[in-house]
Amino acid sequence: MKPETTNFEKFQTGNPIVRRLIGRFFGKVRQKVSARPFSNMLDAGCGEGMTLYQLNDLVPETIAGFDLNPTCVEYTKNLFPDADITVQDIYKLPYAVDSFDLVLCMEVLEHLPNPDQAIKSLKHVARGRLIFSVPHEPWFRLGSLCRGKYLKSFGNHPEHINHWSPASFKAFLEQEFENVEVDTSFPWIIAEVRLADSE
Repeated sequence: MKPETTNFEKFQTGNPIVRRLIGRFFGKVRQKVSARPFSNMLDAGCGEGMTLYQLNDLVPETIAGFDLNPTCVEYTKNLFPDADITVQDIYKLPYAVDSFDLVLCMEVLEHLPNPDQAIKSLKHVARGRLIFSVPHEPWFRLGSLCRGKYLKSFGNHPEHINHWSPASFKAFLEQEFENVEVDTSFPWIIAEVRLADSE
């Protein structure tokens, strides 16, 4: 059974323009992921496993992932039976310190009431790189408006409670990290963080 979530609907859209934008987005993510070697990875807020699916030929054998939604976790476990996919709270992760060479957190932080605590939690379990993505505002909302989505909230997705531009997202991450590089793939922001020990 497919989980009925907004992410599943978004990635399975029949709109050719949206599909093209999603393809470009994952193309940039692939470039960043493949730029440096890694032996294991964590997909934080894995949802229905779309990121793992898009990176399937790049990911190592040792994969962990988590989501708060049990239905999404079950769906992703069926897609990737050899991966360690579990239900977890991003603020209270069970993994050991410095566990992962690569941590992905794609389209998660905009949903969280305490994103600053979330990035601290992810930093705790990372030992190499972290890659984040969030909607690029106000363009993400304007794109939704143009498609006739979320008209009552002027294009804002009802689950999005945090909003960033590239500059404000960089400043947000720099509260916790030193080496932050920010890129865009309209209408998303992609940021890569390299921990000092991985330089």
